[in-house]
Amino acid sequence: MKKLAKIWKQRQLHWMVLPGVAFMIVFNYIPIYGIIIAFKNYTIVDTISSAPWVGLANFKIILEDTYFWEAVRNTLGISLLKLGLGFMIPIILAIMIFEMKDGHFKKFVQTVSYIPHFFSWIVLGGMLISWLSTNGFFNQVLMSVGLMDKGVNHLLDPHKYWWIAVLSDLWKEVGWGTILYLAGMSRIDPTFYEAARIDGATKLQQIRKITLPLLTPIISLNLILNVSGILGSNLDQTLVLMNSQNQSKSEVINSFVYRMGLAQGDFSYATAVGLGISVISVILLVITDRVTRNLNNGKSVIL
Repeated sequence: MKKLAKIWKQRQLHWMVLPGVAFMIVFNYIPIYGIIIAFKNYTIVDTISSAPWVGLANFKIILEDTYFWEAVRNTLGISLLKLGLGFMIPIILAIMIFEMKDGHFKKFVQTVSYIPHFFSWIVLGGMLISWLSTNGFFNQVLMSVGLMDKGVNHLLDPHKYWWIAVLSDLWKEVGWGTILYLAGMSRIDPTFYEAARIDGATKLQQIRKITLPLLTPIISLNLILNVSGILGSNLDQTLVLMNSQNQSKSEVINSFVYRMGLAQGDFSYATAVGLGISVISVILLVITDRVTRNLNNGKSVIL
């Protein structure tokens, strides 16, 4: 009765939460029922319940599909490069911004680094396609300094695509990735740094002994999210930058699922791929959480 009385007392707050709960049920939980088509031979003329069961046949096809494994290779290659660069550089940039004296230059650096995040990949992709074309800005710069004799279209070279995808994603998101770290550093007690300076600690020693240890929970959380999403490469970026010439290196799992499901209408196969990747992602999430417990004195930052 006490719990019911407390709920009734806070009924205005519960009413405010109800639309969000309803949204999650309708768009996040009810669609889970559709996962069963991964075990069926579903076509556009069937309903989910009437489609015939095929068991694990779709998953067997996945294991024998060379195009799927090509997409897995590209996804892992691009994601691991993004993880290696995109995880560390925001931390370094955040520390550099934090150590700047307050002023116009600090605000300018923050603003310039944040701006690309607010542009869609349609806009940024169009810019990259123009810059990397035969007569684009990138080739003009390289030819002006004598590094190239004639321009080439870099997006048509599949061997360059991974680095184009990684560096363009870094350009778009590195500034935005500093926000959590800057917020965490702003909460560090300044007396820690004052005591360290009195003891003769250099700036690098202060960063290593004070800043980084106190940022460990945030760093651990970002690491968990990055590792768990390692099989989910950026679909928007891929659809904008992929072409028939670089597809062997640019096709990732998300674009493969999109192409097989929506473009070719093989819904059961696409769902099976998506379900398998989701299961592996959950496993990676749990493993990374267990590993990061060691950085937080045995405490989990998510569970």
